[in-house]
Amino acid sequence: MTELKTARRRELRSAAHHLHPVVSISYNGLSESVLKEVDLSLKAHELIKVKLHGVERDDRDALIQQICSTLDCASVQQIGNILVLWREKPAEIVPPTKPAMRPATKRLTKRELVDKPRRRAPR
Repeated sequence: MTELKTARRRELRSAAHHLHPVVSISYNGLSESVLKEVDLSLKAHELIKVKLHGVERDDRDALIQQICSTLDCASVQQIGNILVLWREKPAEIVPPTKPAMRPATKRLTKRELVDKPRRRAPR
């Protein structure tokens, strides 16, 4: 589980203020598919909100600890049934560069086309 300094936590809380929950955890609890969805969302967005439905107040802390330890993320804030989670994005893989294009051929002017000797096709 990642620990955040107070200043960084404050920045993340203000950045998360306008976000909407992208994952919901319902009465079925924390399943593999929910963990996978939270992981995908963290990879894509780095900072997400998770909405809890039907989870008792006593069970929330254990649920947060389980999510954070499993996915190696940090809990930024918990307000009621909304959790704010953060994990730094992994370094992006740089795609290979395209091969260099061949140099452009010089375009001839009209005068150069007229002055250029013509080749005859072989018989």
